[in-house]
Amino acid sequence: MAPRTRAEALSRERIVEAAVGLLDADGERGLTFRTLTERLSTGPGAIYWHVPNKGALLDAATASVVATALAVEAAGSPQDEIRAIALGLFEAIERHPWLSPQLTLQLSRSPSSSVTPRIFESVGRRVGALGVPRTTWFTATSALVHYIFGAAGQNAANSRALGLGVDRAEYLRAAAKAWGDLDPGEFPFLRSIADEAREHDDREQFLTGIDLILAGMTGAGG
Repeated sequence: MAPRTRAEALSRERIVEAAVGLLDADGERGLTFRTLTERLSTGPGAIYWHVPNKGALLDAATASVVATALAVEAAGSPQDEIRAIALGLFEAIERHPWLSPQLTLQLSRSPSSSVTPRIFESVGRRVGALGVPRTTWFTATSALVHYIFGAAGQNAANSRALGLGVDRAEYLRAAAKAWGDLDPGEFPFLRSIADEAREHDDREQFLTGIDLILAGMTGAGG
């Protein structure tokens, strides 16, 4: 009975928390049952008691982080709550570099997993409250969810690509100058937005995209 007692003393929550820490530090390759047992100072049997394999552990870590991001109190308008959910997911994906590929993988591999339904339910419930036609709920919710995944994932990838020691403001100034120096006949649009790109804030830009989608929904609903 001793192994079971130790296994039960080691909660699933502690295991998932430790897994998230390992994922944050070294990505998916850094999460193994060996590194997990070392961090928790336990044996593999105690962990297998709660989580059968690495795939289940990744799913549990993803679900835990997403649950925190979706924890929005119903205290504002549906638009406000959608913005809060979107920003929660944006910040979670930014803080946890491994999260974006896991969400993409789960969405394509297992639409009925614990994470995908919760995200669609959380966003879709507010979409329904906006008063848009019921026949557009699926399309409208999908547009929001895919925008969140895509924009937040790309922003996180950009941050990682810059790496440590790279000044973001200097990088944007250099990029804006490069766009401003393009041939005006071939790239009139990029030249026109070069100054805006240099000064933009990632979160504000992301939320502006959410607002544009919401404006299109409510306008169509009206």
